Amino acid sequence: MKTSTTMIIAAAVVALAACNKKSPADNQASEVQANAENEASNVTAAGENEASKIMNRAENKASAVKNEAKNEAASIKNEGENKAAAIENSASNASENKSK
Repeated sequence: MKTSTTMIIAAAVVALAACNKKSPADNQASEVQANAENEASNVTAAGENEASKIMNRAENKASAVKNEAKNEAASIKNEGENKAAAIENSASNASENKSK
């Protein structure tokens, strides 16, 4: 009885080991699939990085244009204020000269 039980267990272990073995073709297919998945991940990451760079450059250009517009607007405003002050001073001087 012990011999037949041992033989049955040994046969089950051998059968189980045979089921778990992959053929070389299965291993190669698994490697190809894993490589494809890794390459796809790398392409996706590279695309996302490039997209981020493009967005950052665009944001930097937009900020530069915005700052340039603000500076130009401030310059125009200052010119207007200076001209207005000059006109006020001129008018004030003219009225003071008339009253003398």
